[in-house]
Amino acid sequence: MVSRIEMGLSLDTTKAIKPLLRHSTLSAGSVRKSDEASLDSDIDMLLTLPSPRKRAKVTFNPNVEEKVMEEYSRSLDSVRREVRMAIEAHVRGSSDEAYNRIKEIFSPRQEDEDEDEQPSNEEMRAYILALAAHASLLNKNCADIIKTLISFEWMGRDERFVRAYVQFLGSLATSQGAIVINYILDMLTRNFAGVRFSSGRLHGCPSVSREQLLSRVHAAMKYLLHLIPSASSNLLPQLSPKFPTEDDSKTSHLIYVKNLFHLVEYAPELKAEVLSLITDRLVNIDVHMQTDLEDVDDDIVAAVVDALSLSSSRIKDEAEEEEMDSDADSDTSDEDMPIQTRRAKEIHSKVEKMDAMIDQLFTYYEPVFENPDSPAAIALFDTLIGHFETIILPTYSSRHTQFLLFHYAQKSETFMDKFAGHCVAIAFDKSRPAVLQQSAAAYLASFVARGKHVETETVRVVFQLFGDELKVIRQKEEANCRGPNLQRYTTYYTMTQALLYIFCFRWQDLVDSPDILEEDDPDAFIKQDFNWVPGVKEILTQTIYSKLNPLKVCCAPIVTEFAKITRHLSFMYIYPLLEKNERIHLSQFAGSHASGRIRDAGVAGRNENWHQLDAQFPFDPYQLPISKHWVEPDYVQWKGLPGLEEEYDESDDEIVDDCEDDEAEENTGTDDDFEE
Repeated sequence: MVSRIEMGLSLDTTKAIKPLLRHSTLSAGSVRKSDEASLDSDIDMLLTLPSPRKRAKVTFNPNVEEKVMEEYSRSLDSVRREVRMAIEAHVRGSSDEAYNRIKEIFSPRQEDEDEDEQPSNEEMRAYILALAAHASLLNKNCADIIKTLISFEWMGRDERFVRAYVQFLGSLATSQGAIVINYILDMLTRNFAGVRFSSGRLHGCPSVSREQLLSRVHAAMKYLLHLIPSASSNLLPQLSPKFPTEDDSKTSHLIYVKNLFHLVEYAPELKAEVLSLITDRLVNIDVHMQTDLEDVDDDIVAAVVDALSLSSSRIKDEAEEEEMDSDADSDTSDEDMPIQTRRAKEIHSKVEKMDAMIDQLFTYYEPVFENPDSPAAIALFDTLIGHFETIILPTYSSRHTQFLLFHYAQKSETFMDKFAGHCVAIAFDKSRPAVLQQSAAAYLASFVARGKHVETETVRVVFQLFGDELKVIRQKEEANCRGPNLQRYTTYYTMTQALLYIFCFRWQDLVDSPDILEEDDPDAFIKQDFNWVPGVKEILTQTIYSKLNPLKVCCAPIVTEFAKITRHLSFMYIYPLLEKNERIHLSQFAGSHASGRIRDAGVAGRNENWHQLDAQFPFDPYQLPISKHWVEPDYVQWKGLPGLEEEYDESDDEIVDDCEDDEAEENTGTDDDFEE
């Protein structure tokens, strides 16, 4: 494992990344013969689900001269002749009467139209079969009837009609090419976010459930992609624009993603791009949710938390079942609500949506990773690594999506090694943008610190790698350093903070001792002479007491916890340095790239937080109530050392006095330049 992580440093990370959503065109010579693409058994099964008025099953065979049912007396040959003559007359421009009559059969019904005057299903089926036989005649002069036929309400009709219509779509697509294919795909994918309840309640047709309607949509899509394999490249650009927007309901998001999962079952060539699309939209919701939570008052956040605690006890599919019952918009007007109540409701909706969607992804991925050594699991993990590098890592405010990597990376040593090695490769690759390097360093430290299944060997290797990189930066920068400066030495401070974070969580893995006393014993760690792994103390000492003075810039809570733990373990005593740092104003050094001169003390102390690092570690505690069960078994919760808080509280005044009286001469980045 060690060698693989270290090898991550030499990975070629400059290789161009293949676009995840490719826009391709229909290639020539990719149409299969119709007799090779007849509706196969699984599609036939989807189209013959039981209904209240089930008719005898009819097997489709496009080469057989079919006769229509008794209630429609004309033969199929007669209808075919009528259709052919009508199209030819329209194309010649001699007459549109018959052509318009056929178009009228499939035009939307008027609200005041007498239902008894509407054409029967068998009449429409006869014309659909005839149109399929003459689909090649429907050229660009027939665009109006093509659009009418594609937009026709077909899903909720009887099984015989649905089979005939699907055959017609195939004939139309193979004869008319990419433009018509795009129309058909657009019609089919518009149903991915959910079909109308009324689509299964058509006049003169048996009732069809929403599940059956969607099954018929997928049957048609599968038939079309089997008939024209290259149509999948036309399908990809259709999926992204139809993905529900941020303001759409949780249910529409869940249904759309569910249908995308169904799509890739019979179109596996689209799987990588489809999963990338889902992850991209999930990150987008994640970021907006987090931004909203940070922008509102604590009272609103508390209201959201209370609402989530109540909703997490409900069955997570409850809302979806309610919305599937009718077409009516279930949303009530929020105009009369108080602003805070309305804002809390909006944020709560986003949190629930995020929670449900990521739970849906975990559920989809989990069976694949039951055997992490399988080719399918390895391929899927590589896909997740790709999502991490191209979607998650560059997004600063992503809060929960990355836990997909966190969870599945811990399924095997190989996956842990691969993820850690990938983070190392990016964090130490100087050809990368600095912001990506720093983000990768934070991910690496957070994963090593919080991953319950991350082994001791990995912790030590990562700790040493950070130490080695920090040494390289010191050798380059210390000679000209005049004080702590976040703008100039961001990478150094980011990696130092990562080092402190790892130590606080995993210090026991840095002890080179076979026996460590039980954590539950408050006296277990007091005055113990631990044998630390060689180099650990040297790395921390040289890093902390560098002229770059990282403890002044790193996040104060992390520095404070590190100081308490190291003192409790008799490992280091850094309070004198912290006391000296109290007298330093970071704004004095901001922007002093050339001379490092101290700015006027009158403006030195203004808003020091702008000159310090955030405490943003990507795998901070997971808060989503429904989906958190996926993460909890893999997660290291923060647990301070027993007795540490009591000891710190009792000796706080003593520590301050010691700091004031201490005369030690550590070489910090401010000793030479700071004037009291």
